[in-house]
Amino acid sequence: MFNKPSLFPKSAEPVSQRTVPARPATGVGGSVSSAAGLSAESSLVRDARDSVQAAAEVAKQPVPADAGASGGSRLIVGPDVKLKGAEILDCDTLVVEGRVEATMDSRVIRIAENGAYEGTVGIDVAEIHGRFEGELTARQQLIIHATGRVSGKIRYGKILIEEGGEVSGDVQSLARAGGKESMRTAESRAADSKPPLAAVAG
Repeated sequence: MFNKPSLFPKSAEPVSQRTVPARPATGVGGSVSSAAGLSAESSLVRDARDSVQAAAEVAKQPVPADAGASGGSRLIVGPDVKLKGAEILDCDTLVVEGRVEATMDSRVIRIAENGAYEGTVGIDVAEIHGRFEGELTARQQLIIHATGRVSGKIRYGKILIEEGGEVSGDVQSLARAGGKESMRTAESRAADSKPPLAAVAG
């Protein structure tokens, strides 16, 4: 009677392999809240899906070419805007799509294909797609694209002209122009230091 193998198995099942029946989740009052758990989980999944879609939309948007390069102040003169008789100060990047007559000293100027600038500019980098007339000093680099037209007194650190681009006027590198200016200054100092000729008595 007690020798039946089904009553007393020889090898006991390890504790780790025993299966414990899952208990249903209960709410505050002891009732089953599996429906609430499922709705909370689905809202979490929905929120995660929405944030992934939002990140994908942001990633699709085009990044401006000068993003991060010039993190300072930026002024854009639109296609139908005319800015005349101004002095532009504290502007890191000026983008000209309309017409500007002004003086400025800044970091970057970009003249769009339909843009025009007339005046005096001291700048680190000048990128010309449109038209410039006046006095331009590009301390680091002057870039004239195929549609660019530059005329006047032009000084540059380095220059790059695409095929089709035009530059005319008094055009010199800063190193060469600086050397000529220093030679003129030295000559004028030497002329000033010469003793005056003694008057010859008659």
